[in-house]
Amino acid sequence: MLNSDARNFTPATRWNTFPAGTRPLLAIQLCATLSFSVLYSSLVLYMTGELGLPAALANSMTGVFVALNFALHLLTGYLGGRYCSYRALFMLGMVAQTSGCWLLAGHDPAYLYLALGAFLIGSGINSTCINCMLTQCFAPDDKRRETAFIYNYAGMNLGFFIGFSLSGFFQLTHQYPRLFMLSSMGNIFALLFCFYHRRVLADKTTRFAARDPLSQKRWATLIFILIACMPWVLSQLLQFADLSNKIILVIGACMLLVAIHMGRKCATRHEQLKMQAFIVLMAVAAIFWMLFQIGPMGLVQFIAHNVDRHWVLGTIPPQWFHNTNTVCIVFGGPLLSWGMTRLRARGINVNAPAQFSIALCLIGLAFVLLPWGIARADEFGMVSPGFVMSCFALQAMGELLISPIGYAMVGALVPELLQGVMMGMWMLMSGIGATLASYCSNWMTHGVSSVDPLLTNAGYSFVFLRLGLLAIATGLLLMVAVPKINRWIQCNPSVDNDLAEDSLTPVTE
Repeated sequence: MLNSDARNFTPATRWNTFPAGTRPLLAIQLCATLSFSVLYSSLVLYMTGELGLPAALANSMTGVFVALNFALHLLTGYLGGRYCSYRALFMLGMVAQTSGCWLLAGHDPAYLYLALGAFLIGSGINSTCINCMLTQCFAPDDKRRETAFIYNYAGMNLGFFIGFSLSGFFQLTHQYPRLFMLSSMGNIFALLFCFYHRRVLADKTTRFAARDPLSQKRWATLIFILIACMPWVLSQLLQFADLSNKIILVIGACMLLVAIHMGRKCATRHEQLKMQAFIVLMAVAAIFWMLFQIGPMGLVQFIAHNVDRHWVLGTIPPQWFHNTNTVCIVFGGPLLSWGMTRLRARGINVNAPAQFSIALCLIGLAFVLLPWGIARADEFGMVSPGFVMSCFALQAMGELLISPIGYAMVGALVPELLQGVMMGMWMLMSGIGATLASYCSNWMTHGVSSVDPLLTNAGYSFVFLRLGLLAIATGLLLMVAVPKINRWIQCNPSVDNDLAEDSLTPVTE
């Protein structure tokens, strides 16, 4: 049954009528994203340009950095809500992430791995904690959840916009220490926001909240010790990037089997079918994230060396091209929310599987555009920046259809006791995509030691085209399966004696 808030939700519903925790979480998301966006867009360029590391090693390290970031979301999903509150985990993560920024600002290569390890603790914790705290603000059948996640996602991308802009400015002047120190301020603000609003962000229905105070203190102490040791462990994994990437792929495959097992163990047939739909969509999303995560690896190197970045009297930093994506999401997120709300008000139910299919086709088209641009390069092999901007715009459209909807999908399709783990697994798919993206990025320039566009354009074109066609083919296959997946999602509990009384079946408004 829909609660009263969900029944009364109309297109005229204002943001300030949402639960109290949604507004501070939007500000926290924006601030916490800033420093991650700096490393996400600049890590390859920093390691190759400032530290002199080979491009293949920089790609592998960036791949394992991004993959570990999302793999830690899975660990957070398991620990958070069970052995520590999401709020406390987030605050500990912000302290670790700030420490990582300060170590990077020291500009000492000897501390690179430890700095990245400390940073990963924060970036790997914060997204899952924020999303789970936001999920707790709504009842499972509250239609406002999707709108809240879309707005939160737009706020996150506003943080990306600020981070990308700062990265490009300081990258042109090679002032990386100042960049890392400045980016740490976002973490500090996020920490202060969380502390100030600690009451409305407290765990509500988690297992940890149900524990007695003594048990809470014991488990919180153990979690603190674990987090204190994790930077050293992660620094070791970063030093063996190739091995770590393989381990992450194995973990991803194993966790997918675990998710299938959990789905079969659900108490009712209704829950089993919804979990089945969630697992299929989660696995398909890995293809999308593989192409998307090429952005901070092979694509940013392509932009740096093969794209004409000279405009008027200046040079456009490679990181600023990423802002095409963020601008589209910041403005497109609220528009998408408004459009979907209007459609539902008219009785048109927009379903997640169709959105995933369209997202895959869009990102596939984005990568198919790049070989066309390479074919039209000038006599020096330089590609027009318009093709890259169009690529990022299409990626943003696909991202809006798949990413915030995926977060909201956890609360709608997954049983409450499994939501933390499944939120982590959903994010782990981005890590799997990043690992695959590092292999694809190294494939682009395999056997070519030069950065001359006339020598590297052929390799980039070959890989871009095949990745784009793979995504489009996957999207079309998913489109064929949409009716069946929708039947799993919309299973009617009234015809199944094993189902619980309450239903999470989407309701057409």
